[in-house]
Amino acid sequence: MSNAKSFSRKSLSLRCLCEAAILVALAQVFSYIKLMELPNGGSLTPAMFPIILFAVRWGWKNGLLAGFVFGLLQLIFDGAYAWGWQSMLLDYLAAFTPLGLAGLFKGKKWGVFAGTVLGCAGRFVIHYVSGVTIYKILVPTEVLGMTFSNPSFYSLVYNGSYMLPNTILALVIAGLLYMPMKKYFLAQDLA
Repeated sequence: MSNAKSFSRKSLSLRCLCEAAILVALAQVFSYIKLMELPNGGSLTPAMFPIILFAVRWGWKNGLLAGFVFGLLQLIFDGAYAWGWQSMLLDYLAAFTPLGLAGLFKGKKWGVFAGTVLGCAGRFVIHYVSGVTIYKILVPTEVLGMTFSNPSFYSLVYNGSYMLPNTILALVIAGLLYMPMKKYFLAQDLA
């Protein structure tokens, strides 16, 4: 009996690793579909959804790791708009990692929606902190037709201008796929 349980755990671990690789790669491909791009970094893409899907299937620990790996790939392959190493850490490695918090809603009915909001809010907070602490050097500045002299307000508006649409896009994708993929969203195929 314990031999069967051991095999089952190894099989699930291998499946988790394979799904992580596929969904992180899919997120990277989706990151090149830029529906909107801002001048100082930040864009609207469907890239967050595969990471959120992975997290709600495999839990928050695995989700945080997948988000971190995706952030690393973004740093390497997406042209890294950054103001030094601190910006690279915050805007890439730290910012994409909280998408894995969606895994706190693993197995919950409608958990993908609450997880999307939580994961995106976590990413927004990291970008906001980066904007207030690192990008404050850009203030006063003119962006989106407005002039900003307050770093906090600048960061709120700038990062909100792409994170809110990204959150809405991820929720729309989840809404369109929820019924046909419900058993996958609820990880019922992993039991």
